[in-house]
Amino acid sequence: MERRRLGERLQGGGLISERELADALALQSLAGGLLGQLLIRLGALSEADLLAVLSEELGVAVLAADELPTAGQVASLLSEIRSPAAWWLQRQAIAWRAGEGPDAPVYCAGINPLDPALADRLAQLGEAPAQLRLARQSLVASLLEQIAHGAAGEGEAAASTGAARLREMAQETPVIDFVNGIFSEAVSRRASDVHIEPFADHFSVRMRIDGMLVTTRTAPRARFDAVCSRIKLLSGMDIGERRLPQDGRQSIRVAGQELDLRISSLPSIWGESVVLRLLGRSDRLPQLTELGVSDAQAASLLGLVEKPNGVVLISGPTGSGKTTTIYRLLIHLNNGVRKIVTVEDPVEFDLPGVIQMQVRSDIGLGFAEGLRSILRQDPDVIMIGEIRDQETARIAVQAALTGHLVISTIHTNSALAAVPRMLDLEVEPFLLADVVRGLVGQRLVRRLCPHCAAPSDADRAAAYEAARPATSAACGPAAWKEPVGCARCGQSGYLGRLGLYEIAASGPDLEHDIRHRASEEALVRTALRGGFASLADDGYAKARAGLTTLAEVRRVAGGADAAVAAVVG
Repeated sequence: MERRRLGERLQGGGLISERELADALALQSLAGGLLGQLLIRLGALSEADLLAVLSEELGVAVLAADELPTAGQVASLLSEIRSPAAWWLQRQAIAWRAGEGPDAPVYCAGINPLDPALADRLAQLGEAPAQLRLARQSLVASLLEQIAHGAAGEGEAAASTGAARLREMAQETPVIDFVNGIFSEAVSRRASDVHIEPFADHFSVRMRIDGMLVTTRTAPRARFDAVCSRIKLLSGMDIGERRLPQDGRQSIRVAGQELDLRISSLPSIWGESVVLRLLGRSDRLPQLTELGVSDAQAASLLGLVEKPNGVVLISGPTGSGKTTTIYRLLIHLNNGVRKIVTVEDPVEFDLPGVIQMQVRSDIGLGFAEGLRSILRQDPDVIMIGEIRDQETARIAVQAALTGHLVISTIHTNSALAAVPRMLDLEVEPFLLADVVRGLVGQRLVRRLCPHCAAPSDADRAAAYEAARPATSAACGPAAWKEPVGCARCGQSGYLGRLGLYEIAASGPDLEHDIRHRASEEALVRTALRGGFASLADDGYAKARAGLTTLAEVRRVAGGADAAVAAVVG
């Protein structure tokens, strides 16, 4: 009755569906276990949501960040009551003294801190009952594994394991829970990538959050092969092949969300380094304003893509948000009277009314091959995921010359560097000058957390004002802010990301420079005369408005404006 009451409460709160509850109850009747943990394992519920409901239901608080114990504190108490870490791991709980000396209060935390067996073990202390807390399973397991690994010593290094044994290990419940915990944490912390990296005596899990890698957990090396095999098994990779790089893809459900995973494994001296790219299936794309595009920039971008033909190139490194910007532009163009066709690797978002083609290099369907086929589909607008070779560049230019609008990305350090890059791909200068309609550069910086950012003091604000780029025309009142850190942003001071943009529209002077193979510095000089604002200019304006910091702008866009710096001094 208690289990069903929890399930009904979760369902009533809209956290799970009736079908998900039925599936979890069926699994519980077969294999036992706690209903909440089974829902997490099935991907129907996030651990954070479960803990919030349990906290209200049981009257037990969730372990706060400032209450987190160290592995040493837990090991000390377990040694005091002569209780092995394995016993606590089985019950997914920990206990520790919050301070020095025998009078320090004792805490007990876990997924089920009301378990009578835990109280019986702690009764050996002969003290007042422990203060109870709810805690994430991954936190409990990480601390106890550190303790167990330290006790085992170096002799517990992983032995070579056959494919059959790896498959068995990958299907064990602790391994499934560990991997599911990684996925769930990645979703809750808005991670774009997860890195699982083996070393001599441990392996680490790092997550890229707002563009920065953060170590979220470590575990003994002895567990790595099982964890790695679980991930490879999920993605359809060969778990017995550990000598060659592999790639895999899979769709999973985590914390009630659908995720597409792209997995890459790379052999290293201590095992396979595994990187997972998490692509969430969102029902909506952010608006241009949500991406950090100002009204003036939005007008410029939309003006470029409303041309009847030509090429618009968006440049920036991997993960700088280029595809999201292009998708938003395609939605603007998709008015029902244009035929829009894309060739992408991979297709990251389903655009209703747009024909989207997936590159399949394994069967010889690359960008160039796909682009040739697209031209026979009578398109008005063509989107190319990336121009990376001579043939794709040549076909894109020919398509623009024959009356199509072509939008593509290209990997260069700045918007205007796309011109010499296209010339390096042996596009004729006179043809490129005729088809280029605009060049866009893009970067992502971390956005200041709106919950804890604090105004800069007068001295700092004056120093920031003095650091204004020579080409910047910042105006309006300044609102400089500093990162502080709070629970909502993980103490980083930043929450989410913000786009920086530079946009160069083509004109007679720029076309003249392209025809004559002008250097990037000369192209920048010409663009500046036409009102071009660089990434550094846009970053300075957004830092001045209190959206990010100058340190963040310099970290991301500092090297991107070398050509601008050369021109202005």
